[in-house]
Amino acid sequence: MKTWFMFVATVALIPSLVLADEPVSKAFINGEGPGWVALGKDDFVKVNSNDDTWTFNDNGLIECTGKPVSVTRSAKQYTNFELVCQWRHLKSAGNSGLFVWTIPEKLDELKGPGLPGGGIEVQVLDLGYTAAYEDGGKHKADWFTCHGDVFPVGVSKMTPFPPVSPNGQRSFPSKNLSKGVGEWNHYYVRAINGEVRLWVNGEEVSGGKDCQPATGYLCLESEGSPVEFRGLKIRELP
Repeated sequence: MKTWFMFVATVALIPSLVLADEPVSKAFINGEGPGWVALGKDDFVKVNSNDDTWTFNDNGLIECTGKPVSVTRSAKQYTNFELVCQWRHLKSAGNSGLFVWTIPEKLDELKGPGLPGGGIEVQVLDLGYTAAYEDGGKHKADWFTCHGDVFPVGVSKMTPFPPVSPNGQRSFPSKNLSKGVGEWNHYYVRAINGEVRLWVNGEEVSGGKDCQPATGYLCLESEGSPVEFRGLKIRELP
C-alpha cells in the first residue's frame, strides 16, 4: 500500500498528467485534466452483437438493447489506464458490465451470442436483480452484489480484494453505493500493472491484484436488458 501512495504522489507532480490547480482526486475520478480521450463509435468494433445492439450518439450517449447477449470491443488493446463512465439501467433487474484486459483469442472464439471466456469483469447490475434472482426464496443471492463486483472471467486470474464472495472469486464492494433503475451511476476504473480498482459514485469499493493477463481489449457488455452509457473516457498510463 505504501508503494501505491508513492505512485499517486509522483503522478500528481507531473503536469502532463494532472492539472496543477486541480485536486488529484478530482482530476483522476472525474476524468478531468490532460490525457483523457472520449471513446465513441469509431473506437469500438462489433464482435458478436447485431447491427442495432449498440447505438453510439454524437452527444456521447451509448445505447444498448441488451440483445443478443454479446460484447463490442475497443479497436485497440490497453495495458495501464484509467477509465470513467456513467451508466443506467432502463429496466429493473438489468444486467451489464465492463470487461477490461479481455483476451483477444477469447473474443475470436465468439461466433454467436455469448460473453468472452477471458478478462476481468467490472459488473453493472441494477438493484432489482437480487430480488429477481431469489424469486420468492428459490435461490440464495449470496454469491454476487449489485454494487460493483470485480472478478475474473473464464481463464483469466485475479486475487480479489476483501470483502470476498463465498467462492473466493469475486471482490465484493465494501460499500453499497449504486443507484437504482433509471438513475445514472458513475464508475471510475484504474487498471495498472495487473491491479484493478473500482470507484462507485465517488468512493473506492472493490478490485483485485495479480490479474493475468493484464493487457487486452476493453469491452462493453450486452446481457439481456437495455442499458445506457455516457461520458466514456480513457487515459492511458505508463
